[in-house]
Amino acid sequence: MNNVTLHAPRYVLGDLLLTRLRARDVALVLGGAGLIGLSAQIAIPVPGSPVPVTGQTLAVLLVAAACGPWRGPLACLTYVLAGIAGVPWFAHGASGLVGATFGYLVGMTIASAVVGELARRGADRTPWRVIPTMLLATVIVYAVGVPWLAVSLHLGVGAALSAGLVPFLLGDALKVLIAAGLLPAAWRITGSPSR
Repeated sequence: MNNVTLHAPRYVLGDLLLTRLRARDVALVLGGAGLIGLSAQIAIPVPGSPVPVTGQTLAVLLVAAACGPWRGPLACLTYVLAGIAGVPWFAHGASGLVGATFGYLVGMTIASAVVGELARRGADRTPWRVIPTMLLATVIVYAVGVPWLAVSLHLGVGAALSAGLVPFLLGDALKVLIAAGLLPAAWRITGSPSR
């Protein structure tokens, strides 16, 4: 029970990096946006769905945990706004307003704020804290993305869930497990206390 208790606010992984650089926050935000954009290029089409499987969600959640409650969402928002402005770094090199899948980007931005705040409270320190944090974030992404998909494509609830949720559950479970391994390992590598 004590392993999942979240403590008072403190620092995140990003606070340990680039400590002598005056522009640390800018570097973390731009670097995070770049990582998200790069990971979105890992995109596998899903038959019957306009939503591909991408590395983007994992990158958003890792960036949010590492950068915290304001730099993480700002990195995600920078990624989204740059993509809308024409940077071809959405899935499959797309840019602009991406229509039916745009709700997932909005959901990722909201989820990144939640993950960043929970990470600041220690939710990224052990696998047993990371797993519920990432599951909550995944629910947030789908809570925005699936209804947006349904409205955009005029789908019923069942069809929207079949096209925008069900095919991705296994991949999302894998992403949660990857995050549960990477984040605590990063804390161990830094030599900082995990509690």
